[in-house]
Amino acid sequence: MAQENFVQRFMRATGRLRAVFGPAHRGTTVGEMTEQSKAVLAQREAEAQQWETITRADGSTYVVPKDPTDRSLR
Repeated sequence: MAQENFVQRFMRATGRLRAVFGPAHRGTTVGEMTEQSKAVLAQREAEAQQWETITRADGSTYVVPKDPTDRSLR
């Protein structure tokens, strides 16, 4: 029997995982957004705008509220 190449070994090894977890799903990003997706996106953008990222001198970052008294999205 000929020696298996890398792709054949990889497929055999991941075949065991696919038997448990199922095949990978490849979706498309082409197409119009649904109304529900648009609403969720608008909500996430509003949530993101209430925070700002602070970078310390050592390079570490943390997130703080822009207005600590604003409790609208919390």
